[in-house]
Amino acid sequence: MPSGQKKRAVALVSGGLDSVVSLAAGLGELDVRLVLFFDYGQGALIREREAVLAAVSYYQVPFREVDLGWLGHLAPAGICPGPAKAPGRGAGGLESLDDVWVPNRNGVFLNAAAAHAESYGYNVVITGFNREEAAEFPDNRAQYVAAINQVFKFSTRTGVEVKSYTQQLDKKDILLMGQKLRAPLSIIWSCYRAGQVMCGRCASCRKLRRALEALPEANRPRLEFGDESTTEL
Repeated sequence: MPSGQKKRAVALVSGGLDSVVSLAAGLGELDVRLVLFFDYGQGALIREREAVLAAVSYYQVPFREVDLGWLGHLAPAGICPGPAKAPGRGAGGLESLDDVWVPNRNGVFLNAAAAHAESYGYNVVITGFNREEAAEFPDNRAQYVAAINQVFKFSTRTGVEVKSYTQQLDKKDILLMGQKLRAPLSIIWSCYRAGQVMCGRCASCRKLRRALEALPEANRPRLEFGDESTTEL
């Protein structure tokens, strides 16, 4: 690659806070050629897709949706509602790790993204891992990113690299980064459910609300949650 030329990237964007802000940061450093969004039958699919499409419209980046329906058959019932569930995979709650853990989801996502990147001659996969969720989800940890980057030295001929600009941040810091980068925070969907507004009760919503409440009130645009309260963001 010629000196001074930006590396080309694929960005994984779910529509949630972390991936949208990581995309915003990546756009300042990389030549982002494609946003990938995965449909695995998740309950919040429609709202997540709307958020991602709003982000790609805002940033004018090409978009592709990838069908991973088979993965939803292995997921907890609360994450991917429907009859085709693996035995014993959750009862529909969304409060604990067991309720929301989709087997090897990030491994599947990153491998699919690396395949796209290698095929098109891109160098980097952007994702939105963070320090706060790494405490619960081992596939959000910096050690996981380092390990999968070692794997990609063998499984891709171009040595595709995974990069998360939010890796060392908690949700409050990600919100602050998003504000600094002028990311479109009003479009995010950080909820496991697909209502008219974010439910405010699932594990993902609770983390977002805690982060919002930690910000100075004067800095918050409004986000609505399903208990009919509003939080300034």
